[in-house]
Amino acid sequence: MTRSGAVAQRIAMGVAALFLLFEVLSPVAFCQTLKQAAKFDLPGPEGKRFDYLTIDYEDHFLLSAHLGPGILYVIDLRSNKVVKAIPGLPGITGLEYVPGTHKVYTSDWGEAKIGVVDLQSMTVTKRLATAAKPNGSTYASPFHKVYVSDTLGKAVAVVDVTKDEIVKTIEFDSETGMPQYDSSARKVYVNLRNANEIAEIDPATDTVLGKYSVDGCQFNHGMAVDSEHHRAFLLCAGNRTFTVFALDTHKSIAHLPLPAGADVVKFDPGVRRIYVACSSGFISVFEAKDADHYQKLEDFSVEKMVHSLAVDLATHRIYAPEQEEHGRPVSRMVVYDAVISDRSKP
Repeated sequence: MTRSGAVAQRIAMGVAALFLLFEVLSPVAFCQTLKQAAKFDLPGPEGKRFDYLTIDYEDHFLLSAHLGPGILYVIDLRSNKVVKAIPGLPGITGLEYVPGTHKVYTSDWGEAKIGVVDLQSMTVTKRLATAAKPNGSTYASPFHKVYVSDTLGKAVAVVDVTKDEIVKTIEFDSETGMPQYDSSARKVYVNLRNANEIAEIDPATDTVLGKYSVDGCQFNHGMAVDSEHHRAFLLCAGNRTFTVFALDTHKSIAHLPLPAGADVVKFDPGVRRIYVACSSGFISVFEAKDADHYQKLEDFSVEKMVHSLAVDLATHRIYAPEQEEHGRPVSRMVVYDAVISDRSKP
């Protein structure tokens, strides 16, 4: 080999080594986590704010809250067709589907009520007056209770789904963020966002068992839970941090950076991923390598004002509503497939 050829080979080997080192040290750099699979328009007014989504696996429905016009969209997951747009839910934010009942409970900020929607008749059958700004919600299945955070009312409303009545209001000294039910521990956890704490509720008695400080987290609003490992995934808006909190030891075990506007977080245990919708124009994707180790895979670019999403645990698809595209108002649902590399397969 000539001298110039040997030099060229050494340079090529050096560049390859640098790229390999960069890939090891920066898993975000070469990892696309999502790809667009479909998008379709929704019948409501364009440019209006959306909020939470959830999935009814029994009827194969995606349920999407269009906060601005007060509409609940019922969408067939198999065809991406809107089955019904149910109006009359002013300021609809949270959604909680209760399996076995064909009912979804809506948090209607505009009238400070919890709506009960029958998905067989596609009508609102009841409205339950509650404290200010009903918001996120969770269902404790063995106890037949839905827990709704009344964010500005500094409370959690407890709805008995067998009677469709509020049976208790649990009051706090802080505004309440997202509640979540840990099915393994059989406890409900709720963010106390002004206090940077999590409260633990016993759904058997609806008493508060404790309040735990979340170190390294400011203004914790969004939450998802990994019940198998007793981990809470928290969105800390005050310091733009994704925090993993151990619900069994009451300790923060990981902190990772977030883009601005992080609002809704969902966990897909089948692919060990956590997805965060950020209104600054990203879906942040994190991987749970095990119960104590987490890494960011990507800040996937989306349209601005996308701050909510749902994950279909059966197909691993992600659904995110858009209120604008390239700065122009729209009313649209975008569907993404999860891109799973060989390294990250379970």
